[in-house]
Amino acid sequence: MTSVAQDIDVNLVAETFKLLGDPTRLRILLACLDGPRSVGEIAAAVGASQSLVSHHLRLLRGARLVKGTRDARQVFYQAADQHVRHMIQDVIEHSAEEP
Repeated sequence: MTSVAQDIDVNLVAETFKLLGDPTRLRILLACLDGPRSVGEIAAAVGASQSLVSHHLRLLRGARLVKGTRDARQVFYQAADQHVRHMIQDVIEHSAEEP
């Protein structure tokens, strides 16, 4: 096992991948890659209710995949950092490769 593999919390990594295994959550995260968006904007982009999107955002926030910034009465969500953006882009590229 490599030193990186020895130093990770496998359960935490598995939980992150489990969160991303839900198509709605993945669509929400993809919508957040384009920059800050309100819950209403995300809901419209993914075709889900605002309450469902809010529920999924709470889970994604808990996993530090998205972050929210309050502006007056609204919260705008975006990818938590460049690591998240790169991870998603890498998975998309990998999925598109020919076997």
